[in-house]
Amino acid sequence: MSTVSEDKFNIETRGRLSAWSTRHKFSHRPLGYDYRGVETLQIKSEEWLSVAVAPYAYGFNYLRSQCAYDSAPGGSSVSVYHLTQMRDQPDQPEEVCTKIFVPRKNPRIPSVYWVWKSSDLQERESYDMLGIIHQGHPHLRRILMPESWIGWPLRKDYVVPNFYELQDAY
Repeated sequence: MSTVSEDKFNIETRGRLSAWSTRHKFSHRPLGYDYRGVETLQIKSEEWLSVAVAPYAYGFNYLRSQCAYDSAPGGSSVSVYHLTQMRDQPDQPEEVCTKIFVPRKNPRIPSVYWVWKSSDLQERESYDMLGIIHQGHPHLRRILMPESWIGWPLRKDYVVPNFYELQDAY
């Protein structure tokens, strides 16, 4: 049985969003803190939209960035959201980072476009470069590569098309 001080310690160790997710029975995995002290959580893709609304309601009204990366050749793709709570003191904003791991064969994540409009171009870039499909995005299409492009250029197992030899470029 835990005491009040142990519960307080666990909440402080896990961070506010992790503690909230635990209280509301959202499955997540605390990944610790980065070098700046920003709490990082891993969220399941099927629960991401439900969990994303909570930080917005708590004042995390600014999506600082959304990016994605390929964790390993043949491994999962990861979508990363950096959320910031903008208040009266802009020099000390509170931040949280969420990571959503998705399988390479079916990389689907609910879009948070309807929560943070600034995710529009960023989610499109994740789709264009890594093939992560943001379900519910109003206009998910390529943004950097031509529509006719085949494949996802930032995946580690991507094979570069042989358009020209390097010596022909000069």
